[in-house]
Amino acid sequence: MKNELNTSKTVTAAAPQTGAGLASPIYTGTQVNYYFVCQRKLWLFTHDITMEQESDTVHLGKLLSRTAYEREHKDIAIEDTIVIDFIDVHKGVIHEVKKSRAVEKAHIWQVLYYLYFLKQRGVVATAEIDYPLLRRKERLELTPEREAQMVEVLKGIQLVVTQKQAPPRIGKKFCKKCAYLELCWG
Repeated sequence: MKNELNTSKTVTAAAPQTGAGLASPIYTGTQVNYYFVCQRKLWLFTHDITMEQESDTVHLGKLLSRTAYEREHKDIAIEDTIVIDFIDVHKGVIHEVKKSRAVEKAHIWQVLYYLYFLKQRGVVATAEIDYPLLRRKERLELTPEREAQMVEVLKGIQLVVTQKQAPPRIGKKFCKKCAYLELCWG
């Protein structure tokens, strides 16, 4: 897989190395997304307290992802860690499909993590976040500055997920649509 994108459903690559031969922390794109949305949600999700299977909002997002860009080969799992919505292998572009821009910063960092994850395995790509309902695209690439920021984000995630207790509720507008609403506020 070195230096090229593969469209098989599951791809295995060498583990990344940092510093003195130590593997860097590995997270899912969902965990990176949750770090920016709600650190309580990140902690709960990481500790196997999942509520997404019962969320109408999550189901709508999955339906949109399945029905948009129907001709594309979708849900490319890499090392059973990240799942890329689809890849344009001819252009070297990974795509993430999102319903709205409500938590755009989280979307951006999730996709930048995919680029970082791939780069750690010798694959250089660019990315697009597709918002089909809005007819918009956000183009991204992993710059050296963003790569350095990603290292700090991963350290932040590590701090959150290793806490003994979940972080406090945040009480934001989007909490009303969160899959964890009843757990946090019920």
